[in-house]
Amino acid sequence: THEGDCPICCLPLPLEKSTLMACCSKKICKGCSFASAIREIEQNLERICPFCRHPAGVESDKIKLKRVKANDPIAICAFGMRRYNEGDYKSAIDYWEKSAKLGDAEAHYLLSNIYWEGKGVAADMVKVYNHLEEAAIAGHPIARH
Repeated sequence: THEGDCPICCLPLPLEKSTLMACCSKKICKGCSFASAIREIEQNLERICPFCRHPAGVESDKIKLKRVKANDPIAICAFGMRRYNEGDYKSAIDYWEKSAKLGDAEAHYLLSNIYWEGKGVAADMVKVYNHLEEAAIAGHPIARH
């Protein structure tokens, strides 16, 4: 029922209420994100990542590309999601397959969905079940049910 733990407060991350930080590819809970924002507003500070303290919004695309080039599976999966939202399903699949090979449960889950829907590829139930099983084994909360 959760996506691991927040690296700041160590509380379980709820499924839909977490923030992916572009600079360090860490998912943090909304509470830590909110607390950081309040501190920045009250003390009139510039926005920074609550985890790595990198300035927020500064060259975020360059940082994301750097994370992708460093084979960060979470960043690669996020790039795949960006391509999927743009309608470039083939590129999304390429990113997700690379991320899945690096062990990302979310990428396995997304690949199972795209093979189920048949977007950009022929629907393939064998691949659906294989990726869904890999996602469940890796602890993806939705794939486990």
